[in-house]
Amino acid sequence: MSAHDVVPVSLAEIARIAGVGRAAVSNWRRRHDSFPTRIGGTDVSPQFSLAEVEKWLRDNGKLKDIGGRELLWPRFEALGSRNESGLAIAEAARRMRSPKARVTRPELSAQARDLVTEAARVGREEGPRETFEFLLQRWLETHVRQLSTTPPQLATLMARIALAVRLGPARDELTLLDPACGTGHLAAAVAEEWDTPGLEVLACERDPAPAALTAGRFEFLAEDRDIRTRITTADSLRDDPFRGTKADIALCNPPFNERDWGYEELATDQRWTHGLPPRTEPELAWVQHLLSHLKPGGAAVVVLPPAVASRKAGRRIRGSLLRTGALRAVVSLPPGSAQPHSVSLQLWILRAAPDSPAAAPPSQDALLVDATRFARSGTREPTPDWDGLGSFVLTAMATLDRVDQEPPENAVRVPLLDLLDDEVDVTPGRYTAATAEPSQEELAGRWDEFGALLTGLADHAQRLSALGFEAGTPQTTATVGDLVKAGALTLRAGQQPPEPVAPAHAAVVPFLTVADLLHDGTPSAVVAAGSATAVAEEGDVVVAGVTRAFRAWVHEGPPTALGPQLYLLRVDTEKLEAHFLAGCLCAPANGRQAGTHASSSSRVDIRRLQVLQLPLEKQAVYAEMFRRLRVFEESLTVAGRSGRGLVSEMSDRLAAGGLTV
Repeated sequence: MSAHDVVPVSLAEIARIAGVGRAAVSNWRRRHDSFPTRIGGTDVSPQFSLAEVEKWLRDNGKLKDIGGRELLWPRFEALGSRNESGLAIAEAARRMRSPKARVTRPELSAQARDLVTEAARVGREEGPRETFEFLLQRWLETHVRQLSTTPPQLATLMARIALAVRLGPARDELTLLDPACGTGHLAAAVAEEWDTPGLEVLACERDPAPAALTAGRFEFLAEDRDIRTRITTADSLRDDPFRGTKADIALCNPPFNERDWGYEELATDQRWTHGLPPRTEPELAWVQHLLSHLKPGGAAVVVLPPAVASRKAGRRIRGSLLRTGALRAVVSLPPGSAQPHSVSLQLWILRAAPDSPAAAPPSQDALLVDATRFARSGTREPTPDWDGLGSFVLTAMATLDRVDQEPPENAVRVPLLDLLDDEVDVTPGRYTAATAEPSQEELAGRWDEFGALLTGLADHAQRLSALGFEAGTPQTTATVGDLVKAGALTLRAGQQPPEPVAPAHAAVVPFLTVADLLHDGTPSAVVAAGSATAVAEEGDVVVAGVTRAFRAWVHEGPPTALGPQLYLLRVDTEKLEAHFLAGCLCAPANGRQAGTHASSSSRVDIRRLQVLQLPLEKQAVYAEMFRRLRVFEESLTVAGRSGRGLVSEMSDRLAAGGLTV
């Protein structure tokens, strides 16, 4: 890197480089006059020179156990372009393995080429594969809004399903196809699961940077495995690079909601054996693309949004997939299984007809599996219980072709006649709704859970009721507008995105509206990440600025785009505590005072909302009480729902007779 080039780093990046928390870096900055001066950014988010920070950390003994990888990443990020930084990481991986190789990508800048050389040196010193995986992970984390990746746990589950479902004689070799491979998570999962030599990977990605990173990943995997790869950069639907090639299994997590997928130019394509996919059903184009590449008895597993199972426009193709036995199973996943995390996505399990009628399964009934109950409760964002989810789904898949074996609870084998109606809806929850009465043991367990809820409520009530308040003591407040002017927080207003549907291959984020808050608080749509004016990150305060839905809370989920009348407040953590701010803002009297009209449909002037002026350490005390109050409120809701469920179940049991007491 040239001497005149300055790489900026934030306080958070300095903390990561030094292996400490951000608060420690803030303390260093306050206590040490020698700490590097700010070179950019703002008072809230200052930036410093990486070279000066590295020197200060070394001089002060703060880099004893930190390797060169952490110092590499800010320089990759400073390249500015997602595409160039990804290509540079892929090129560095190649140079780590072949030190004398020349840079083969002319599109890389001189700065990127120098960085490739430096990264290759660090990789050879600290471990090529480990350094590449580190840089790849940081690249994915940095560009999470622009990239849609498959979590490793889901990739492993998909690989195991495909290997278990495919028919035909056992073979020493396996051919895998992934026509929208991204950075290769699905293919890597197959490589981990297939422990027999002889794996051929056919992968395609139209974005050159992820394609190059997939190639780099498999160069390392092939060092100690018999793996052959053909990884290309192309649009699989428009320009299929593997036309005529057949695979044993296919895995895919295709882009969602594409309208410009090639409807006009592909109208007569031979892949559409189940019908031309409507313009609004690109996912059904991917389904048929996968089927066209399967060997007889080969299996495919594809991630799809839940609407594909029921949309009216796709019912004819769904009917054909069922009648021919190509669609064998549908699994509803819990929220958080993949992007967008707020949506309960589905796995469609497809299988090509075997080449011999004798090898066909005895039943063509479809297996529908509702695994949404494996959402882990009590977490900040939707997170599946991966162990329970994987065990349940694989147990259900084991019954797919076994007419003598009943699927587990919440999975059902549905006859084709019941599915081939006017709707051809294959949503699992429509057929797996529990109808059996709970057992005595299950009822006892639910009463125990309800008792624990009541105990928790009593604890919170005792703590909250003990709070004392000074009467008549004047309190100093400031408005949100004043805090914005003082730099204590930044304010962004949500808007309706210009495009209601995400453009081709764009990364998407959940889109939250006031209507969603009035329903159940779950985002009902997704939008392209780049089209949103306000995207709430973890730790931001979100305010609903309309009287009928007025509330404020600290966002604890995945990045979420905000719609009209929703506002994002990002605090300076050295001046404001987020939970303290949210607690002050959401006071009902505060909202009434800042309302613009008296009706329930009036807007709330966010800048007029009042916040107590307290020192940071005292804010923390108030924040803890605000948090406890919110937990108390949530526990009341859960207890009410649980209690009503128990009343319903106990009423059914009592009405059925058999009382023993």
